[in-house]
Parts: sequence; structure tokens; C-alpha cells
Amino acid sequence: MAENTTIASNFIQNAIEEDQKNGKYTEGIHTRFPPEPNGYLHIGHAKSICLNFGLAEHNHGLCNLRFDDTNPTKEDTEYVDSIQEDIHWLGFSWQNRMFYASDYFDKLYDYACELIKKGLAYVDDLSADEIRAYRGTLTEPGKESPYRNRSVEENLDLFARMKAGEFADGEKVLRAKIDMASPNMVLRDTVIYRIAHAQHHRTGDAWCIYPMYDFAHPLSDAIEGITHSVCTLEFEEHRPFYDWLLESLGFDANTRPRQIEFARLNLTNTVTSKRKLRQLVEEHFVSGWDDPRMPTISGLRRRGYTPASLRKFCEEIGVAKADSLVDVSMLEHCVRDDLNENADRVMAVLRPLKVVITNYPEDKEEYLLADNNPMHGGSRFVPFSREIYIEQEDFMEEPPKKYFRLKPGGEVRLKHAYIIKCEEVIKDENGKVVELHCTADLDSKTGGATAGRKIKGTIHWVAAKTALPAEVRLYDYLIESDENGNVPADFLEALNKNSLETIENAWIEPSVKLTAAGTHYQFLRTGYFVVDPDTTPDKLVFNRVVGLRDSWAKVKKG
Repeated sequence: MAENTTIASNFIQNAIEEDQKNGKYTEGIHTRFPPEPNGYLHIGHAKSICLNFGLAEHNHGLCNLRFDDTNPTKEDTEYVDSIQEDIHWLGFSWQNRMFYASDYFDKLYDYACELIKKGLAYVDDLSADEIRAYRGTLTEPGKESPYRNRSVEENLDLFARMKAGEFADGEKVLRAKIDMASPNMVLRDTVIYRIAHAQHHRTGDAWCIYPMYDFAHPLSDAIEGITHSVCTLEFEEHRPFYDWLLESLGFDANTRPRQIEFARLNLTNTVTSKRKLRQLVEEHFVSGWDDPRMPTISGLRRRGYTPASLRKFCEEIGVAKADSLVDVSMLEHCVRDDLNENADRVMAVLRPLKVVITNYPEDKEEYLLADNNPMHGGSRFVPFSREIYIEQEDFMEEPPKKYFRLKPGGEVRLKHAYIIKCEEVIKDENGKVVELHCTADLDSKTGGATAGRKIKGTIHWVAAKTALPAEVRLYDYLIESDENGNVPADFLEALNKNSLETIENAWIEPSVKLTAAGTHYQFLRTGYFVVDPDTTPDKLVFNRVVGLRDSWAKVKKG
């Protein structure tokens, strides 16, 4: 279980406390996280994971992991494996309580037969389009299917033949018999079983009929003894059907699951529809489900987000009853806050400009003491020599006023090292600045006679002789929001063509050599970065997690 998982007072926790006060669920609180294994989990699922596991922990209860695997045409073991990895990475454990809806296929079939025997379900021959047309509208009642009044015996026979594989996909369905005039569209004889001659990732070809999600989900909860079924708001209108189903099958109202809905996470510059995310992957707008621009948990992990930062974000946004839009800068603030405390500082130059310190001996090399992180201490030695690299943007030949970096005749302090003065600017045949010749005040490093000399500008650098080459990937938002922070309906039109910039010739200090993938650093004056899994012993690859500027902190302060 994740450390420091907290559940602030919210309407779901209040409902649980009310149930406990009223003597319900005396066996203890039991929640579940029920993903469909038809894609990778995203940031919205992280909120649900933290909520369900957090509620269980806070109330000294249990939380199951259950895969609602009722649609074999879209499911795969790849997704099952990735979901388990994501939950563990976030810091939660289901212990020995991992289940599948497919564990209950036999029971679910029996429940469907029981509904038929009670006259509460029937086999329908209408096509999907016809069922949709018969259902009516929000202002007009539906029309009963001509097959609605088949006898119990005929329905049982047809349903058994559906199970035996006698009919083609779409030829028949099993529907609940409720009320075609109900103002709730879900109660207008919802489909509870369909035919799908497809290979299931667990049951193979043992079944060719599969329960619909709305049928399998509440029954799976009831079978597992779930006390509080926490769902997002779009399932609110489905709750009456769940209640009808469990009541019709004789589940005790005092012990069956209580469904409570909460607002799903809507984030600026982000889509969380699995259909849209799959489209981004399958049409190669991104490199895969774990592309660092994706809002999937695996994408955020590769981008460099930490488990603690995602848990903190989920805690900060809270649990609401109404949908709202969260600024993505709040998510960035959480990871920036975490990395500020935990990431070591190093110097890296992304767009190098060569500097030759002409009064520094050519054969000399020294190691200067540098602090790792002012939050938790530690230090390292950084090599220094005659030739160094600085950032191109840290030099201007004709600077504006109040420019405190390097300029012709100007001085600047090298972080952890000397004060240098620009004496000469070297250009190529096209007039581009390619090299600077500077002199150093050799008494100005820490402990030297002129170390206290006041210089307004301080810049970072790396020694050319010992710096390591690196590829640096600068990520930006994949999707551009409109002026209100919303993603347009045609999200592909809003794709940011500049969401990735790859810098091939960056240089970084040698202290990071042989560092492992997933290690975080703050590149001084640049941002927070993480070592990408593409890194090899011969090639360092870094992803930018987030820049140093924190717009959300300014919003909070204001």
C-alpha cells in the first residue's frame, strides 16, 4: 500500500461513515478497482485507483482488482499486464484479490437463465439498428419488440442455442424485460447478452456469448461482496438498472453493493477517452501507449512523473459530484514539488557554445565541489578545464539593458567555479558566433581572494574534455486547448506539431555516467529531467519532465 495515502473528508467517505453508523456492512468495507483490459490506464484511472484503494485503507477494509473482461474483441493480455504494473508502480497492492469477470461466466449465465425463468428476460431477433430505433427518445417512449412476449420455454431454448453457437454474431441478443416507456433509457429493455464468436484472452473459445458490461459489472460486485461500488458520473443513470437487476435476482438490499458516483477527471490539453488514445497509437501520432506525451500512467512514468506526484495530484483535486476542468499546470506543480525535493542537481548544456579560457593552463584539470540538492544535502566533484561549453542563449553580442549573462567585455560567474570575462568573439564565414575567448579571475572560486566579488549573472557550464554527449527530448503538450482550456471535438485538429523537440548534441557533466533509467535530475536553470529507457552505456537519453517555472504555484499564491 502506498505510503501517506490519505482520504480527506468527502461525500463518499461520509456515505461510508453513515453506513457504518447505521450498522450496514458489518463484515467491513470492501471496494474494488474494475478496469476493462482494452487499453492502457490513464491519469483518470490513477484518480480512481487512489480513491478505491485509499478508501479501503482509510476504513481498514479491502480493495480488489477485477478485470471486467466481457468484450473479447478489444481485450488483450498486454493490457492486463500493463494495468497490474501501473497499480503496483503507483504504490498499491490487491494482495491475493485479483479477479476477472470471466471467472463468473458460468454464474452469470445461470443468473441470465434465472431472469428468463422469472419472465424478466427474453431473446430478441431485432438487429442493433432496429433495437435503437425501437428504444424511442428522451421525449418519446420506446416500442416493444415483436419478440418480447416469447414464452419462458422458447427463451430458454433459444438462449441455450445461442450459447451452443448456432447463431451468427448479431443474429440474436438477450434483453432484460423492464419498461419500454421508462423515462430512463437504460431501463428500456437493455441488452444483457450478445453473440461474439471471438477468442477470449482467458477462456479461449469456450464461450460465444458474452454478458454486457451493465449485466456483468453489478453482479461481479455482488459476488465479491463489494460494499461500495465507486463509479464515475456517466454510470449514474445506469444505477436504477443495477438496482433492478440485483433486486430481481434476490440480493439482500442491506448487503448488496451501494453504488456512489463521482466526477471523472477532465484535464486541460488532455484526452482520456480510450478510443481516442487508441487512435493516437494505431495511427502513429505517438510512438506507443508509453509515449511520454500520452496521459497514460505508463506514458507519465516514462515522461518522469513519480508515483508520489500522481498520488499528491489526486489528493489535491479531491472528489467532487460535478464535472469540472482541472488545469494541467496543477499536475505539473505536483511533480515539480516532488522533484525539487528529491532530484539531484547537475549541469547540462543543451545548445552548446564553446568557450576557451585563455589564461587557464592547457594541461590543467581540477575538480570543483558542487552541492547535489540543497533540500537534503550531499555533494559531488565537477571537472573543470580550459575549454568549456555554455548555453548559446547565455551569450549576446548586442544585449538589451538588464541582461546579466555573458556579453563582449562583460563578466559572469560560472556556477561552482570562476568569474570569467569575454575578451573575444569568434565567428564563422556566415557571421555566426562559434566560440568565445575569455579570461578567468583565477582567485574568484570558492575560498579565493576575490570569491566575494559581486557579479550579477551566474551561468552553468560543462568541461569540454570530460562532458558526456546526450540526446535530450523536450516534450510539450500533445494537444492544444482552446481559450477556455477545453479540447476541441475534433481533437486531431488540435494536435501540437511541436510537441517533441529532440536535441542530439547536448552535453552533460560526467557524474551521471552509467545512471539507471528512471533516475531524475534537475538540470540547473533548465528543468527536471529523467533518464529514458532508450539509454545505453554508450548513449544517454533524457526526457524533460517539466520546466522550472511553476505557473500553478503562482495561481495558488494569487
